[in-house]
Amino acid sequence: MRLGKKAKSMTISRNRITAYTFLLPNIIGFLVFILIPVIASFCMSFTSWNGFGSIEFIGFENYKQLIYDANFRISFINSVLFMLISVPVTLFLSVLIAVALNRGIRFVKVFRTAVFLPYVTATIAVAAVWQLIFNPTLGPINGTLMKLGIEQPPGWLSSPTWALISVSIVYIWHSVGYYMVLFLAGLQNIPDYLYEAAELDGAGSISKFFNITLPMLSPVIFFTTIIGVINSFKVFDLIYVLTGGGPGRSTHVLVYDIYNTAFKQFEYGYASAMAYVLFLLILVISIIQFRGQKKWVNY
Repeated sequence: MRLGKKAKSMTISRNRITAYTFLLPNIIGFLVFILIPVIASFCMSFTSWNGFGSIEFIGFENYKQLIYDANFRISFINSVLFMLISVPVTLFLSVLIAVALNRGIRFVKVFRTAVFLPYVTATIAVAAVWQLIFNPTLGPINGTLMKLGIEQPPGWLSSPTWALISVSIVYIWHSVGYYMVLFLAGLQNIPDYLYEAAELDGAGSISKFFNITLPMLSPVIFFTTIIGVINSFKVFDLIYVLTGGGPGRSTHVLVYDIYNTAFKQFEYGYASAMAYVLFLLILVISIIQFRGQKKWVNY
């Protein structure tokens, strides 16, 4: 009896060792590449350091400086504007495309692949294509506008007024496929009997969409809104390749500013403080979203 218990105990121990062995690479990766840099960055936000000399502890001076930094305010406003433009439009288009594809139209797999393809395309390739599309003289957009009688179409990426909107358009085109797949999965989980019952009551397509589809999709909408807001504040690669933050500072967003401050101006302490302001901004918006979801999400 004792031998049986001992053998069982040894088996459990071996299983635990095997499990921890498989988990160890991920744990080391999490510690080295996420947790330790996050803690180091937080500590660095209270210092002045150019990456080479001695580290000077300056308390909250970096955070105080951010309050009076006009360039930081521009980046902050641009980030919020980018989020307000890109997230609602992306989610709206994703829902519309998902609903259309869920109706069982012909060649649904082809359309689904076509919409999802931009999401898996390299950002450099996406930027190169859209730089041609937005070209003020040779691009098809301005060519079409001029044929429609608009003599002076926008400069798009070279215009301070249109640059952020242009980047938002590319971001929306690039992201819509990912959210469409999530909405499509949500739509396929809605029971058919709800629509059949609504049809018996004489409900039309619009009524079914607003009274069944949207309420049943509300958990997916809530999840995609959270992810969409976070992703919009993290945008960097598109702006780096498409506009380089210009013209002027019209497309400078917070992540791009953090990159410039840390790796071009070598102000690591100040860049860390900016990163934590961005973290707090996302945290506050996420908390508001989680508090608000109790009133409109149906589980």
